[in-house]
Amino acid sequence: MTDSVLKLAVIAGEVSGDLLGADLVRALKQQYPGHVELVGVGGDGLIAEGLVSLFDYSELSIMGFTQVLKKLPQMIARIKETANAIIAAKPDVLLIIDSPDFTHRVTKRVRKALPQLPVINYVCPSVWAWKEYRATAMLSYVDHVLALLPFEPETMRRLGGPPTTFVGHRLSVDADLLEVRAKRAARPLPGLGEPRTILLLPGSRSTEITRLMEPFRDAAQAFVERNGPTRFVLPTVPRQESLIRGLAASWPDHIRPQIDMGSAFKWQAFAEADAAIAASGTVILELALAHVPVVSVYKTDWIFTMLSRRIKTWTGALPNLIADYAVVPEYINEVVRAGSMLRWAERLSSDTLQRQAMLEGFALVQERLRTERPPGEVGAEILLSVYRSKIGAVGTLAHNI
Repeated sequence: MTDSVLKLAVIAGEVSGDLLGADLVRALKQQYPGHVELVGVGGDGLIAEGLVSLFDYSELSIMGFTQVLKKLPQMIARIKETANAIIAAKPDVLLIIDSPDFTHRVTKRVRKALPQLPVINYVCPSVWAWKEYRATAMLSYVDHVLALLPFEPETMRRLGGPPTTFVGHRLSVDADLLEVRAKRAARPLPGLGEPRTILLLPGSRSTEITRLMEPFRDAAQAFVERNGPTRFVLPTVPRQESLIRGLAASWPDHIRPQIDMGSAFKWQAFAEADAAIAASGTVILELALAHVPVVSVYKTDWIFTMLSRRIKTWTGALPNLIADYAVVPEYINEVVRAGSMLRWAERLSSDTLQRQAMLEGFALVQERLRTERPPGEVGAEILLSVYRSKIGAVGTLAHNI
């Protein structure tokens, strides 16, 4: 293998993973002296970088044990299909991004067939939350982990996992998000009696949306009853637009949210919101870095609820984990109630001690995620280093034999 072509196999199973992969690949093309060729599974970001995805990666965006069980035969087939395609392509490096239930199963198959293939895992599995045994299990098929959160390298070291490097989080350097934060800093809160703007974010998966739209409606209704006319905005993604609009069609006119798609609408909504009610997930970190006060809520399926006692982490909100204290309030399952959401929305959309404390926490999160270089750039550098060192070791072994 010369430096003329680097064949990179990449697997991303979520929108966030696709964006991470695209950032890294762009940086890789700058650092690698030859051509970078892609094979695998991804979305719009990776496709724009030259990937022809093996299938529509939105198939992998499933959440909850009942959904996984329902789609298990399809998932098993996709695992085999993806592994076989990568094995046949004989790539120089395999980059797996998040979605461990899928990506790790594919990688085990690939590593068995191609034992010398360097494997980089972008986004550390949440071994700090549950299934700690995954850390040592990864030693057999992952060479290096690129972590998004600053505490993850120490966690992996403690649990005996693969070498792990904190590369930073792409959101901490996202240009749109930085622009939103600047706009918000210059924007005054509504005065007494002026209408407020509440951002509603019920998630990006159909299961999340279906479970949360009703309590969101109830919270919006209760907020208007106590505070008068209010503007509600709800950014969504193309694949969920029809579901969102269908569920919101029955909302009374005075609380029906403004629904639209596209990044421009999303960032405008972030810039104009006085507070947010959002499904737990990466979006909570987005809101924190944009300095939008938020209450986090989530509803799981019944199987996950039964197994939740196995979860060891004290919080599901990323800002809380990064700050190491409860910055963002969170409610799950039976305690997701309109009364809690509306009262937090009231306190967070006004100049209160609760709002000030949360913004102080967000500043700490922002500082702890700060890195000297962009995550994709650091990740690409590590990927090339692992690739070259492993190829060099294989070459030395072959020469000695």
